[in-house]
Amino acid sequence: MLKAVGAGLLSDRATGSPGANDAEPGSQHEGGGAGAPSAVRHHRLKVNGIGLHVAEQGSGPAVVFCHGFPAIWSSWRAQMAAVAAAGWRAIALDMRGYGESDAPPEAEAYTAFHTVGDLVGVLNQLDIPTAVVVGHDFGANIAWNAAMMRPDRFTAVFGISVPFSPPAANFLDQLRTAGKHDFYMFDQMRPEADALWADAATTIPGVYYWTSGQAPDNERWDPFNPARGLLRPAPEPVRVIDHAYLQEAVASFTRTGFHGGLNYYRAIDRYFSLASGPFAGATIHQPSFFLTGAQDGLNKLRDLSEKTLRPGMPGLRGFLLVEGAGHWPQFEAMGQVNEALLSFLAGLRDTATATR
Repeated sequence: MLKAVGAGLLSDRATGSPGANDAEPGSQHEGGGAGAPSAVRHHRLKVNGIGLHVAEQGSGPAVVFCHGFPAIWSSWRAQMAAVAAAGWRAIALDMRGYGESDAPPEAEAYTAFHTVGDLVGVLNQLDIPTAVVVGHDFGANIAWNAAMMRPDRFTAVFGISVPFSPPAANFLDQLRTAGKHDFYMFDQMRPEADALWADAATTIPGVYYWTSGQAPDNERWDPFNPARGLLRPAPEPVRVIDHAYLQEAVASFTRTGFHGGLNYYRAIDRYFSLASGPFAGATIHQPSFFLTGAQDGLNKLRDLSEKTLRPGMPGLRGFLLVEGAGHWPQFEAMGQVNEALLSFLAGLRDTATATR
């Protein structure tokens, strides 16, 4: 089953061979003018049978950014600019199901085999042999899986908010057995979640507020407490998230709805059924870094420290707990995140230079 459903999606042949040009017409540039170092270049690429919107900035070795729920490519704008200015080629995409990328309706099309296959396909279409991969939230899960499944293409990984966990036992089954049916992901998986999230003008500011460090400690999102859930309206303007980005995200989700993004939750059980055998006990040997906000509700799921992370990530080069930040440190602590990311990338360059 893995060979038929999983490995085929990850192969270079399935995603388009390097150098193949399946880009759809209409590439665009924003900021700085076409060809300027600061310009963001937009493409629409055909990968794995769907269209993906890809933005890139700068030139040099590639760094691929993967967002999570509910976000779009531009949640990485500040990091892309910093990385491009440091001599890297920053590439961010609307992950399948989001923004200007296609959104297959079936939940089975959102496993890590599909999303990692998308990343491989993007590298192939852009004629990039290898890349560093950066991810946040579900995007972090995709980044860890990319490093695990295709170490030949993803040579280092920087994860935010969601740490690496090898796909052994299905953690959702463990929660079900323990009677923890209030865990938030079970609500996200239900069909009615699409309608509950539909009013993006309310749900987008709300989810960013309640999961951020701005929310009061005793009211902030708790993944095990429905009374402190994600769908509460924000009681005040969201100060810790860039206002222009919030407006962009509201407009995007108003247009697309949330079905694609919620399908990532609905695909979790399917992913474990495919991956728990062949990848059980897998580790990340490439250079890696993990960063999370100290006030992130996801921290309730596991004890996070360099000591607890290292067994699964023997290549770990650093761990940073950002005080005062919640689930969105790339916005809430932009300077610290950029500094950590640039330091990690500089270390990769130093290592490459030393081994020549």
